[in-house]
Amino acid sequence: MSATSHRHAFIPPYLLSQIVDHGSVRQRSCASSTLVHVRSLLANPLPAQATGRTGETRAAASMMPDRSIFDARQRMELPGELARAEGRPPSDDPAVDEAYDHLGMTHAFFAQTLGRDSIDGDGMALLGTVHYGQDYQNAFWNGRQMVFGDGDGELFNRFTIALDVVAHELSHGVIEHEAALVYANQSGALNESIADVFGILAKQFHLGQSVTESDWIIGAGLFTTRIEGRGLRSMAEPGSAYDDPLIGRDPQPGHMREFVVTREDNGGVHINSGIPNRAFQLAAVAIGGLAWETVGPVWYDTLCDRRLANDADFDAFARLTIEHAEGRFGAGSFEARAVDDAWRGVGVF
Repeated sequence: MSATSHRHAFIPPYLLSQIVDHGSVRQRSCASSTLVHVRSLLANPLPAQATGRTGETRAAASMMPDRSIFDARQRMELPGELARAEGRPPSDDPAVDEAYDHLGMTHAFFAQTLGRDSIDGDGMALLGTVHYGQDYQNAFWNGRQMVFGDGDGELFNRFTIALDVVAHELSHGVIEHEAALVYANQSGALNESIADVFGILAKQFHLGQSVTESDWIIGAGLFTTRIEGRGLRSMAEPGSAYDDPLIGRDPQPGHMREFVVTREDNGGVHINSGIPNRAFQLAAVAIGGLAWETVGPVWYDTLCDRRLANDADFDAFARLTIEHAEGRFGAGSFEARAVDDAWRGVGVF
């Protein structure tokens, strides 16, 4: 386990920079203050809490969530005032109830499909804070809890609105407790991609969607109607999620020949994650059916594999996924070939 616990923000710095460059006075102000905060999050990791790999499978019926939702009341102070505790009735605040419900749905996904009891695999309490900052345009995992801004109402809706956004942030905690993937370059892009994988799987599981019914969009509903975009990322077609005069065009590649070499965004962790995202989607669609029953557990097995180094690159992760697909479905199986073909399809092999 690494000595530090990285903080992970949902909206990448490059998108906020676009708004700073091209937005209205208010939009620039909101994006600028969010960007300064995001950069401080990425630059200042927290001391790691005692964690270890679990990967244990338990009976889902014995796993119950322990949720506490706090209200920061537009301040940047955590956790804020307790607004809803586990088992309490709904509040009159949509953000509080969305955070509560979506954390519960994500907990149910991990428990019922992967046999995992919360973030640490041992029933860790789920802490969420809403109404963080003034018009804060992001959500993040800070190593201890999930935090959600309200958006500015012009470009971004509140960040609790999408189940996959909440699941993505919770998944960063799972990743941290299992593989502690270094948040830079290819291992950082894997960190972001695996969070997207569990985010989309939680959404598919909750909606009962097959691989052909899913939109494969991360952050659908997050943009307001002023933005020309379906969401923040497309796992099926990286680079196609949005194309808007204000925020620009989705820069994600879907193939290694388009891999972006940059010092920005911790070496492009939110950009190059499109490549492993596309590999997961290709494998899921090739296998068909319900992804949380097939390729999802393969990715989870790989995350929990002690051989996965915290600085693993795409190739190392890909080879382990193939091995775990063979372990689950048999060497030479259709499913294992589909996983192999998917990584070849994005140019990793």
